[in-house]
Amino acid sequence: MIGDVLTSSILFEALRKEYPSSQLHYLIYSHTLPVIKQNPFINKVILFKDDLKHPLKFNSFLKKIKREKYDVVIDVYAKFSSAIITKFSGAPIRISYNKWYTKSFYTHCYDKAIVAKTNAGQAIEKRLRLLTPIMKTIPAEVKPKIYLAREEKLKAQEQLAHAGIKKDKLLLMIAVLGSSASKTYPEEYQAQLLDKIIEDTPAQMLFNYIPSQKEEALKVYNLCKPITQKSIFFNLFGKDLREFLALTYYCDALIGNEGGAVNMAKALDVSTFAIFSPGVPKQNWNMYENGITNVSVHLNDYLPKLFEFQTNKEIHNNSPELYSTFEPTLFEEKLQQFVFNLRS
Repeated sequence: MIGDVLTSSILFEALRKEYPSSQLHYLIYSHTLPVIKQNPFINKVILFKDDLKHPLKFNSFLKKIKREKYDVVIDVYAKFSSAIITKFSGAPIRISYNKWYTKSFYTHCYDKAIVAKTNAGQAIEKRLRLLTPIMKTIPAEVKPKIYLAREEKLKAQEQLAHAGIKKDKLLLMIAVLGSSASKTYPEEYQAQLLDKIIEDTPAQMLFNYIPSQKEEALKVYNLCKPITQKSIFFNLFGKDLREFLALTYYCDALIGNEGGAVNMAKALDVSTFAIFSPGVPKQNWNMYENGITNVSVHLNDYLPKLFEFQTNKEIHNNSPELYSTFEPTLFEEKLQQFVFNLRS
């Protein structure tokens, strides 16, 4: 996923500082490439495409990896397919997470379940720990970063100006869609939140969606009050991931469903207010949360008894029912304070 690829890119900055002349390669799925484009710490990107799932092509790919003669391979993905790639690479040092079915593929394994010691959060700390076998000192803090070209920023500025966005008013990017239906806050609740924001603040809003998601995004728009709809520049959106990033760069904050968009906003140093799905443990992805510029909410924060005696699978399956109890009034005050801080 895009959020995983972006977060794991912190390893390159950390490695580059200790090994300035090293060759650092990143193996990723092709659709995630835009999020690491122009990263100055990565020497080479190797794309894993869907056609490589064919046995013959995968075998050829393994041979290509072996010819690189890597000294170290760090498998952050930690799936069976990536374990095979890691093992077949022939690297003398192979590092990943501790899973019983792939443990023998690596020379060093670390548990994924940790308790975060800093506000960097689990996602950051568990990745940095993978560097333990090859680094003298693990950095205390490395934040994911997205690098935009000057041309991309200028194009976004022109798009905003052409749409009539005013520089002296708050500009909010709204993440109206999660990565799946089970990770998307109910449309009627989202509309209520947006109505409340506009009731209190003369803000301007952009929606984060792609053309194929237009009908889903319209559901939230149509549920908003007319005065809120006037503040939403619905037809201004990123046609691709890089356009979305450039537009987000000029926003004062991103508000909405937790996911890749939230992680990307943080990597652009844009404030975030994330609404977590009931099925996603907040501690896994609330990176660099400080209660002011990066804030998140989870149903478990307000109604913890709903989660007692339920397995993760049961919570995931019960997401629609749990979401229905996650009414906006539970965290409305917290959101109001977040928006107020943006104006201060």
